[in-house]
Amino acid sequence: MDRLALPDLLSPPTSPPTAAAASRVRFTASKVRATAVRFERSRLAQLAAWMLCGVPLGVLAQIAPADAPEAAAAASPAAPLRSSPMLQETIPEGTRSQLPTFLMGDQLIVQPDIKATLDGHAELRRADTVIRADRMDYDMPEDLATGTGNVRINSAGNVYQGSQLQLRVDAFNGYFDDVNYRLLANSAHGEATRVDFIDRDRTVVHSGNYTTCQRNDEATWQPDWILRARTIRLDKAEDVGTAENAVLEFKGVPILPVPRITFPLSDRRKSGLLPPTVGIDSVSGIEYSQPYYWNIAPNRDATITPTVLSKRGVNLAAEFRYLEPTYSGELFGDYLPSDRLRDRDRWAYGIKHRGSIDSPIGGLGLNINLRRVSDDQYWRDFSLRGAGGTTAADRLNQRLLPGEASLSWARGEHSLSARIVKWQTLQDVDSPILPSYDRLPQLHWRYAPVQLAGGFDASVDADYTDFHADRTLTGQPNARRSYAMAQISRPFLAPAGFITPRVQLHTSQYEFDAPLSNGQRSYQRTLPTFSLDSGLVFERDTQFFGRSFLQTLEPRAFYTYTPFRDQSMLPVYDTAPNDFNFASIYTENAFGGNDRFADNNLLTLGVTSRLLDSDTGAEVVRGGIAQRLRFSDQDVTMPGGTPVSDRLSDVLLGAGINWTREWALDSLVQYNPKTGRSLRTTVGARYMPGRYRTLTAAYRLQRVTDVITEPSEQMDVGWQWPLALPWGDGGSAAGAAGREGGRWYSVGRLNYSLKDRRLVDTVVGVEYQGCCWIGRVVLERLQNTITSANTRLLFQIEFSGFSRLSLGSNPLTSLQKNVPGYQVLQQNTAVPSRFSNYD
Repeated sequence: MDRLALPDLLSPPTSPPTAAAASRVRFTASKVRATAVRFERSRLAQLAAWMLCGVPLGVLAQIAPADAPEAAAAASPAAPLRSSPMLQETIPEGTRSQLPTFLMGDQLIVQPDIKATLDGHAELRRADTVIRADRMDYDMPEDLATGTGNVRINSAGNVYQGSQLQLRVDAFNGYFDDVNYRLLANSAHGEATRVDFIDRDRTVVHSGNYTTCQRNDEATWQPDWILRARTIRLDKAEDVGTAENAVLEFKGVPILPVPRITFPLSDRRKSGLLPPTVGIDSVSGIEYSQPYYWNIAPNRDATITPTVLSKRGVNLAAEFRYLEPTYSGELFGDYLPSDRLRDRDRWAYGIKHRGSIDSPIGGLGLNINLRRVSDDQYWRDFSLRGAGGTTAADRLNQRLLPGEASLSWARGEHSLSARIVKWQTLQDVDSPILPSYDRLPQLHWRYAPVQLAGGFDASVDADYTDFHADRTLTGQPNARRSYAMAQISRPFLAPAGFITPRVQLHTSQYEFDAPLSNGQRSYQRTLPTFSLDSGLVFERDTQFFGRSFLQTLEPRAFYTYTPFRDQSMLPVYDTAPNDFNFASIYTENAFGGNDRFADNNLLTLGVTSRLLDSDTGAEVVRGGIAQRLRFSDQDVTMPGGTPVSDRLSDVLLGAGINWTREWALDSLVQYNPKTGRSLRTTVGARYMPGRYRTLTAAYRLQRVTDVITEPSEQMDVGWQWPLALPWGDGGSAAGAAGREGGRWYSVGRLNYSLKDRRLVDTVVGVEYQGCCWIGRVVLERLQNTITSANTRLLFQIEFSGFSRLSLGSNPLTSLQKNVPGYQVLQQNTAVPSRFSNYD
């Protein structure tokens, strides 16, 4: 077959063809007549083609000046390679019109500038478009290609095959009869009686179907799911498909007839109706939600969700999100008028804003976090989702809802903030909670010089807070508290260790709105604190099990002293005991907050040893131990607490192992040498050999201490694991296995109370990954209160590249929230290049 390239003229590579020359196909040979020339398939024709097209190009490529060898010898070294503009993923429209057209076929009849007829293996190629057919006519003035018999188009990797085509090549406008099509971006394909090409981005499919299920070699193959519609509009510019008078079939059964539905052609966000959610609740009855997503702009969107609850009424929920370079946030609201079960209107709303800007006077920040609901029972009635099922409303299952706004300023070494906090406390008769104090307002100033002479570090903090709460619930007066704290330290650092002495002074003033038990209406306190932190680092090279490591030995000693001041009459507003762990054991105060300062005279001794990988520096093994040695009693306690007189504290032991990427172990033990048993034990392990293979297990024991009043002992197990070939391929082929014929996965998390001998939280389910769909069934039982729990059965079918249909709430959200290390099956992949399907 003769393959002839037909540009207007042959010019050196440094001189690109003009638009007029490249836009038409001409023959320039003395033997070509003006009317028509017939090229017969023969050796003579092949030789003529090579002479006309190949020889001139070869000559032009080899022309060089006579002194080329000398010039080449004197030239500088070859220039480095540069990326080629010839393989552009997207061809600019301005360039496309200048590119030449190539015609090939067994027989060609050409009228220059008028018409070309190709018979037998006909092919037209221009830019990223290739048209093949048994026979083709090409009208040059109209740029119109008409093909019949086995017609195939490859347009930037999107392939269409049919019986008859009429297409304006550059405009990509025309029609195609009896078509099979396949899209590159998501591997979707289908059939149609006719396809209309509006332009390169927009296509209309008539009496057709659409699916992402991939055909196998079986003669009886049928797609697992398919969308059949009278009209399907594919808009690749917006990445949106729209089907009218459509029905969705699954396993040959129609499951969703819709007059109109939109679906994504890629992972880009789009406006339109989202899949509905249908659920059955023992209290609210049948629930039906139909969300609508509004893609306002690339940095703004909204979701509007009307919901019908058969026993309550109709709810409307909305969520709006925005993202700017200097600020971002979310707003949401739920409104359920005349709830028939509670005989009142139910509502919820929330605002979350985060912002910071640079200004001539310094950096300014504004942060808002506000959540409010209509009544104390809202968290119980809608504990796992808002009345409308919005994502933001999922956060309303808390009983302590914040209302906070803060304005901050920072410039150089100074910072200032003003903050208002007002809580909404949702009380329950069976389990009341102590409300937190509102801060109306809180003002805070900080000065932290960056560079001080002599290597010193210093800072000064000043704060004023007006605390308010219901005194009948707190049992203590409200107060206005002011405090200032200054600290200075001098770190001495060296590769082999460090020493850091520090002195701090804290002074505070309280003004109460009611007298204390001793009649005082004010209180003043000033306390100095001295601490000395020190540590050494020893290192050596070693080997274990044939593996090279850098082993460290890091002893540490921390001494702190704070004199005693009687604080027993002082109310507590923002203070609680610190947790006993490796972070808090090396601190000056046993309490967090500013209402209590422990009278410490103690020394903390500890040592940590690590094994670091010699090649990567990653921590492979870590072990540590620490204990406090008290030289005098600690008499300052929380209200109702007892003084600490033990000279030796509990011993902290911790260890972590990450020997390989697959295995991880972490543990912490708080051991009481006086009783000879542990007060707290936490052991966690993780095994993750590959994708979609995760096992986690944890054991937690907590006995009664000065901080913990309720003992507990729990086991927690989580997993995601394939049921077929559970130990076969290490997960590397998990995604491929699904595409080749399906794979079942078990997934879940169980939290069991050994003390109560019952399951506290349960999430168990199965997932099936087929070639083009994923099914999930999840049973979820989560504890709401000590005496009540919520149980749901969640079901979902996810049609790959199309949509998700859920029964009840979304099980995918539950799995991501509750199962540690859960990975979503068939995660989205990058769009393939057009050159991966190049003709």
